[in-house]
Amino acid sequence: MSFAKTFSPALREIRILCSQTGPASAGTRAFIVSKYPVIKKHNPDLPVMIREATGTPARVFARFELGVEKHVELDGLSVSEVEKQVGQLLSS
Repeated sequence: MSFAKTFSPALREIRILCSQTGPASAGTRAFIVSKYPVIKKHNPDLPVMIREATGTPARVFARFELGVEKHVELDGLSVSEVEKQVGQLLSS
């Protein structure tokens, strides 16, 4: 998925959780560094929260209209696998 576009208006919030030092979160941290600026450039009003805590498994949550929330586990994935999983979550 190309993150260089505006997401659906039904998407209300993205939350990314990961460990700031854990090896299982390395792909998620690399995804944040490479894709966060692009996401915010094309979706400036969309809240994108990044929460880092030692030992936290890497996950991403998407909240849609009417309070519908979905998430995917990202622990141990490479940056390309993280991008694919996040893209699928946000397009659902």
